Amino acid sequence: MYTLFDINNSDNLKNAPLAERMRPETLKEFLGQAEIASEGSLLRRAIMLDRLGSCIFYGPPGTGKTTLAKIIANSTSGNFTELNAVTSGVQDVKKAVEKARDDLKMYGKKTYLLLDECHRFNKTQQDSLLPFIEDGTIIFIGSTTENPYSAMTPAIVSRCRIFEFKRLSNEVIENALKKALTNEEKGLGKMKANVSEDAIKHIASVCGGDLRTAYNALELAVMTTPVSLDGTLNVTLNDAENSIQKKALSIDENSYYHLLSAFCKSLRGSDSDAALYYSQRLIKGGCDPLIIARRLIVHSSEDVGIADPYALVIATSALTALKELGVPEGLIPLSEAIIYVCEAHKSNAVIEALEGASSDAEIVRDDDVPGHLINPSYLSKEGKEESAKYKYPHSFGGYVKQQYLPNKLKNKVYFKPKGNGYEKIVLQTRKEKGKE
Repeated sequence: MYTLFDINNSDNLKNAPLAERMRPETLKEFLGQAEIASEGSLLRRAIMLDRLGSCIFYGPPGTGKTTLAKIIANSTSGNFTELNAVTSGVQDVKKAVEKARDDLKMYGKKTYLLLDECHRFNKTQQDSLLPFIEDGTIIFIGSTTENPYSAMTPAIVSRCRIFEFKRLSNEVIENALKKALTNEEKGLGKMKANVSEDAIKHIASVCGGDLRTAYNALELAVMTTPVSLDGTLNVTLNDAENSIQKKALSIDENSYYHLLSAFCKSLRGSDSDAALYYSQRLIKGGCDPLIIARRLIVHSSEDVGIADPYALVIATSALTALKELGVPEGLIPLSEAIIYVCEAHKSNAVIEALEGASSDAEIVRDDDVPGHLINPSYLSKEGKEESAKYKYPHSFGGYVKQQYLPNKLKNKVYFKPKGNGYEKIVLQTRKEKGKE
């Protein structure tokens, strides 16, 4: 990994990959992430005022997490230390903290500690950071592709502000690639390459919102394309396809979305022949089969749901099989899952239940949990008496009627089985329990 000093060295900059050379150094140059880094945003104001506290940047690769951390380093009056959780351990943290403590005492300088891939630290390693984040010895900046709420300890998360980075849009990536082609100092401008608009659009559309991947593909395409007899260097769509190892869609954008919509509606309409055709038309046209598999999983819950609970299991298994087997073998379990979801009984009761509960959670917001459902450990005497009224269902044969929802919603019903497939059994069970 290149340090700030390396990047400022002209020789190292010359030999660095395009993605590293084109890395923005100021907030003005920073690309994308308008929600968190635009003019007037909380993060931007904190950086400009040099008042940023400990935080965690998380999101997909190539979306600017490390770049923004380095911009903070360039913008702050404090010191900046960078560690990678893959190669660093507790001893490295201790050394960084000791220096940070000395600098704070002797020079009044605060230290920003960037920990890349911070989710790779185990609980003990994360706990080693906690006291120093807490007492302000370091200002911690974690960078991770994993959701910190599940990958990091609650103690660390509670002391950090979380900023979620989104995949970059095609437009942002296209503009970045065009700038790289004209930038003679850091980019590919000196090569005078003519890259077709189709090639740029293709790289931007298949890189998955990852600017690093897009830069790497562009650099490979330019560097491996021979100069023509007339002295020009022309990069075509075919060159772009080879550099990023993905074929361009042989269908236009409008047709792609029309076909995808037809596939989804065929699943809902129980027409397995149509769903199979549209899935294959999309795949033959260059669509990633994983997109088909993911849509299938969504519809196995949205349109089938409890009417056939195995639909979700089979759709999820098909995605796993496709990832493990690849194409063409993986298309067999994918097709099996498409047929199963199509032929399964249909019900949208799950999505209706979700929408109803989501609406009330946002609008009603009744957090007054019934007393008998509260853990009695930290309750008053009166609270413990109320908590003791809880009826343990297994003491009553597995089910006993009692209030679970808050008072404002106690008679609310979100899940309303339609009676299709397995939902017939669910309806019968609910009737037996006196729920219907």
